[in-house]
Amino acid sequence: MMILLVATLGLIAAAILALWPAPGDQAHRAPAAAIAEPAETARPTCLEGVLAAQLVGGDITRPQYLRAIERLAARDEERHPLAVPGDDRLA
Repeated sequence: MMILLVATLGLIAAAILALWPAPGDQAHRAPAAAIAEPAETARPTCLEGVLAAQLVGGDITRPQYLRAIERLAARDEERHPLAVPGDDRLA
């Protein structure tokens, strides 16, 4: 029983040491603000992306976003209806 306890404690200690950051590791990491900021060249290429960017940017509210996505889905369903095998409504 004692051997299992010592082995378990050894594994826990090894895992902690493996995950513990070394003092020099912080210098090589990018600042958190730089990671969170999207690149200026990354622009949305679809309407859903534009709406999501507006929502995140605070240009539109959540209810406005949901209504716009709902209208977009209805328009997509009208233009490109899905045909499910065995569904005779579209035939």
